[in-house]
Amino acid sequence: MPGKNIHVVPADNGWAVEAEGGAESRQIYTSQDEAIAAGTKRAKQEKVDLLVHSREGHISMRNSFSKDGRNTKG
Repeated sequence: MPGKNIHVVPADNGWAVEAEGGAESRQIYTSQDEAIAAGTKRAKQEKVDLLVHSREGHISMRNSFSKDGRNTKG
């Protein structure tokens, strides 16, 4: 079964990195850049997609680290 995608999302006190479907493994960072770096590392390790959300909640960037090797930015 494939892993859950990693999301970088706005949080009350910064930016959060969390797995899709739940906040049980949520980590908080003070800047979006820090969160993206941590999320990228985690997504690469787990071979899943990284989705970065804007403050408005829209997906502003998507990188894929899955087995098929596609890497998209949007």
